[in-house]
Amino acid sequence: MKQLFFLMTLLFPLAAQSAEVKLVTESYPPFNFREGEVYKGASVEQVRLLMQDAGLQYTMEMMPWARALFLAENHEMHCVFTTVHNKERHARFKWVEPLLKSRTVLIRKVGSPANPKTLDEAKAFKVGTQRDDFTQTILEENGFPRIDLATDLELTLKKLFTGRIDLMPISEKYFDKLRREGVPIESTVVLAEDIYSIACNPSVPDELIGRMQKGLDKVIADGTQARLFEKYGLATDGQQ
Repeated sequence: MKQLFFLMTLLFPLAAQSAEVKLVTESYPPFNFREGEVYKGASVEQVRLLMQDAGLQYTMEMMPWARALFLAENHEMHCVFTTVHNKERHARFKWVEPLLKSRTVLIRKVGSPANPKTLDEAKAFKVGTQRDDFTQTILEENGFPRIDLATDLELTLKKLFTGRIDLMPISEKYFDKLRREGVPIESTVVLAEDIYSIACNPSVPDELIGRMQKGLDKVIADGTQARLFEKYGLATDGQQ
């Protein structure tokens, strides 16, 4: 029996190394997006580098956010990114972080009459976001009465510009990028301060999570994360 236990102890790291991690994400530029058949983005590149450093086999697939989150929570060996680590999600996943630290702000179209100065004032307006996104939870917890749900960020932005919604939440770093590109939007109030992470199904072995975290720590420590933020036009405002 002792010999069997010893053999299993030796073989476990080999089994963990050969296990394939299934990484799922959504289209949420500049963190994750697709150009043709190629996946790009500040988070995509970080994930590729940390998985390479960890020596792990993986696949990566882009899909609507609600499905990506469902797969990571309910299917073995699945991880989803770029995922906000909040209290509601904390116990449901194992975490590798941070891919990004940022604030989430409520934005409006330039010239819109919707210009709240507080969260309470913002509740008077129709706010759009993505289904099962962490911002849906925040809006619900704060008692926003009119929440419009879309399948992805691009559709929510279209609704903002066509007047179907008055406000929408977005990462402050992405807001800064869009403003620099000339998109006619303005920030109103801060909705939340967040850590964006990789959220993994509890079935992913701790040994693999540790190797992934070590890989991300290296990406941060050697300055690669900061360079990727600059590459993808993300503001370097000290909140990385």
